[in-house]
Amino acid sequence: MRNLLGTVAILTVFSTGPIGLYAQSQSPSADNTKVNKRDRAAGEVTADQAKNNASDRDTMQKIRKSLVDDKSLSTYAHNVKVISQNGKVTLKGPVRSEEEKKSVEQKAADVAGAGNVTNQLTVKAARTKKTS
Repeated sequence: MRNLLGTVAILTVFSTGPIGLYAQSQSPSADNTKVNKRDRAAGEVTADQAKNNASDRDTMQKIRKSLVDDKSLSTYAHNVKVISQNGKVTLKGPVRSEEEKKSVEQKAADVAGAGNVTNQLTVKAARTKKTS
């Protein structure tokens, strides 16, 4: 029992000590550098610029509901940024395919009107799992 407790104590020190913490902190982080630079550019529409008037809030809510209700869309498409300013809608974020990109744009156009949607969506291919 004493040896077992000693072993557990040693393992605990290594898993939570400097070595263990170093190993845990080495997980790859998402690299959004290009997107962040783009969104900081002068004149670039960002989500915090969405208008807070009832009409724009209603537009964003209807588009978001339409996206989330469509279960054929990926999680990426469900989470695109929908920004409405004075009736004009901008869509940003990644989707899985060109077809999905067109579908999201159409859903926004159905709510905001055909000439009122700016599509800045990007296609991000699905990751493939490595098999050994």
